[in-house]
Amino acid sequence: MTTEIKVPTLPESVADALVAAWHKKPGDAVKRGESLVDIETDKVVLEVPAPADGVMGEIVQQQGATVVSGQLLANMQTGAAAPVATVAAPSTVDNKSQTSIAVAPSAQKLMDEHHLAANQISGSGRGGRILKEDVINHIESNTTTAVKTTQPADNIMSTSVVGTAANQATAANEITALDHAGRIEKRVPMTRLRARIAERLVAAQHTAAILTTFNEVNMQPVMELRKKYQEKFEKQNGVRLGFMSFFVKACIEALKKFPAVNASIDGNDIVYHGYFDVGVAVSSPRGLVVPILRNADQMNLAEIEKAINTLGEKAKSNALAIEDITGGTFTLSNGGVFGSLLSTPILNPPQSGILGMHKIQERPIVENGAIVARPMMYLALSYDHRIIDGREAVQFLVTIKDCLEDPARMIIGV
Repeated sequence: MTTEIKVPTLPESVADALVAAWHKKPGDAVKRGESLVDIETDKVVLEVPAPADGVMGEIVQQQGATVVSGQLLANMQTGAAAPVATVAAPSTVDNKSQTSIAVAPSAQKLMDEHHLAANQISGSGRGGRILKEDVINHIESNTTTAVKTTQPADNIMSTSVVGTAANQATAANEITALDHAGRIEKRVPMTRLRARIAERLVAAQHTAAILTTFNEVNMQPVMELRKKYQEKFEKQNGVRLGFMSFFVKACIEALKKFPAVNASIDGNDIVYHGYFDVGVAVSSPRGLVVPILRNADQMNLAEIEKAINTLGEKAKSNALAIEDITGGTFTLSNGGVFGSLLSTPILNPPQSGILGMHKIQERPIVENGAIVARPMMYLALSYDHRIIDGREAVQFLVTIKDCLEDPARMIIGV
């Protein structure tokens, strides 16, 4: 029986999506629940699973195609009598003599990735055995030849698509060209997520009056508290006590005192949110994403750490759902994990504030008239000056500093 594979229903705010990658090709055996294709939106990647056991049939929408909800992606044959032979994948690679030529395992893997047959490559090993180096030389030689023979010398933007029919969906979106000096360049279209990030950041720069104020915080009290209770905390809660939970708690205390930082502009209105949905910016294979801690004010330190770990793992595996990254009233961005000492974070619209955390570094400071070394961190608050005055922004950041330098303040609420 033929079963249609269609684009799942996209979120209401998403008009269309991109076919990111097919995991099966025509003729492949498929098990129920196995991922067939990834559909990339400007927010998340959706996996389309197989509805039943069967054999992959015709792929209607190739990698790189733009699709909408309910559109036909492919067909598959389900049931015990699925006609495997009738849906075999067409191939432009001549595989004759493939098994009669000795091929090194590392070379075979590379050949499979580039859809090459053994009779296309001259082996330099003993008895004509194909080595990995032979495959690399073959690929580089063909790529260079294709570029040089198809590029007019007076047009550096002319294109040459490199690749066989089997990987043409990817290669068609990549443009290899020569610059004015004859050097190779490659153009790759932005992913949906990267394009969306670019669009939102440019919009933020154009529409919001963004200012940044700075301060520094002595992290020694928090570090001593972590060191004292880390073992008991982890044993009791099954999660390590990190710095981020302290910062989330400190931000919530500051947001309660200065509600304008937790607000947003909607037309001519200011919307003051009666809840605290805190976004935590994390790096993923697709780019920067900001999963949301819903009602973070109702979480304790352990719950915050667990939620951050869960969202971080989902981001790394491209498993974030649309509800994980939509909304949010305030954002934290920790550039310190990458070594950043100081930066000016940019707003995540329609939010009005974002806190930038940075690298903890020992610096000399004055305490009680004496110069001492302390683990210091620079903090940066970027805010929308349209609804947040400079006084509020500075006091907001000072509140965070006070909470972190005396963590007991967060416990007793002063």
